Amino acid sequence: MAVDGEKSFSEEKVWSLCKMPFWQSNNSSSSSSSSSTSSSLQSVHQLSQSHQPLQSSNAVSFVTKSLLPTRRRLHLDPPNKLYFPYEPGKQVRSAISIKNISRSHLAFKFQTTAPKSCYMRPPGGILAPGESLIATVFKFVEHPENNEKPAVDQKSKVKFKIMSLKVKGEMDYVPELFDEQKDQVAEEQILRVVFLDTERPSPPLEKLKRQLAEAEAALEARKKPPEDTGPRIVGEGLVIDEWKERRERYLARQQVEGIDSV
Repeated sequence: MAVDGEKSFSEEKVWSLCKMPFWQSNNSSSSSSSSSTSSSLQSVHQLSQSHQPLQSSNAVSFVTKSLLPTRRRLHLDPPNKLYFPYEPGKQVRSAISIKNISRSHLAFKFQTTAPKSCYMRPPGGILAPGESLIATVFKFVEHPENNEKPAVDQKSKVKFKIMSLKVKGEMDYVPELFDEQKDQVAEEQILRVVFLDTERPSPPLEKLKRQLAEAEAALEARKKPPEDTGPRIVGEGLVIDEWKERRERYLARQQVEGIDSV
């Protein structure tokens, strides 16, 4: 009987072991591996999320900068066109106002795709902060093919470009400035040529006439010598005023009368 009891106990023990599912033992190992895998995936996901805002912010800033307009240092009037009266076979003029709206001195320079038939006055210069001038552009208008007159406001293939360069204070303008500092040259604006019908009054034509008159007046003012409002200085600091001139004339007259009396 004892033997039978021990046998039944051992059989029950074996049976209890057999009732355990064969995948239970593997479950513990697989659960540990799956938990480690899920934790690693979670950490990678968190890392990617931590970098995502930085990348997205950089992308947004890049797109924002690309959409923002380029900050100009020169204010142009007209802003992007050069109006010329349409007169075939003649040299005609256009005008554009250039103003330095930056806080530093600027050098500006004209360029054109037709240097043989166009030239600018002045071709370049130095502008102090807030200073402005009206530049005159000359162009020879060729006769059209088949003697056909173009429509009003017809655009030409000729283009002009205005460039700017920051300089240190007042200085003489030389075109070589733009060659020496190419990396700091800014392209301000590309100007397209537009012809105007001189027989039809229009706001651009009237404005062109006013600007050309202002440019001519400024040119004549520069040609005139500066008025001398102060006392005249002769030699090394000798000031000659009206009283001294009168005294010198009196002494000269006395000398002449003395010679005559002898």
